[in-house]
Amino acid sequence: MRLIDVSFSVGLLILLSPVLLLIALLVKRSSPGPIVFRQQRIGSDGQLFDVLKFRSMCDGTDLQLLADPELRRQYEKNNFKLQADDPRITPVGRVIRKTSFDELPQLFNVLRGEMSLVGVRPLLARELALRSPYDQELYMQHTPGLTGLWQVEGRSSVGDDDRIELDRRFLETWSPQQNLGLLARTPRAVLLGVGAH
Repeated sequence: MRLIDVSFSVGLLILLSPVLLLIALLVKRSSPGPIVFRQQRIGSDGQLFDVLKFRSMCDGTDLQLLADPELRRQYEKNNFKLQADDPRITPVGRVIRKTSFDELPQLFNVLRGEMSLVGVRPLLARELALRSPYDQELYMQHTPGLTGLWQVEGRSSVGDDDRIELDRRFLETWSPQQNLGLLARTPRAVLLGVGAH
């Protein structure tokens, strides 16, 4: 799968380079702050890495989250996901989140071997800590992915328990054939905005 990851990522980065440049310019003009947002996630074997995304929120929102207990409580209650109407999301951010274009920089994570094209969503350390020892061990045996079962089955519309079950099912039945099938289903899910906000 590593050969597929590298070849697909290089091809997509070349093909989508005008889109990447346009998004970068729009993000830069939308509000002060960096173009790319970095957040530490857990990879295979428990290795930490910075997942890359186009910035879709006002700069400094992580610090705001830490400083506001109520905001943090709502964030954790919502399974470590943002509400669709979160006022910290920029207008450009709403569009790129809805289309999943904010995640295109993760193709560089794939090239670096930190992620695969297909896998479970890379988790924050505090998210992984809430899972059972079995699910934690299963997660760390695999490389997280840019797309996967959760992404094509509904993304943010899928509840926490269901997402854990989808991750477990994916990891327990992992196969190259399954990965290629999920990769083929991803464009339709992205175009339809399945479960995105």
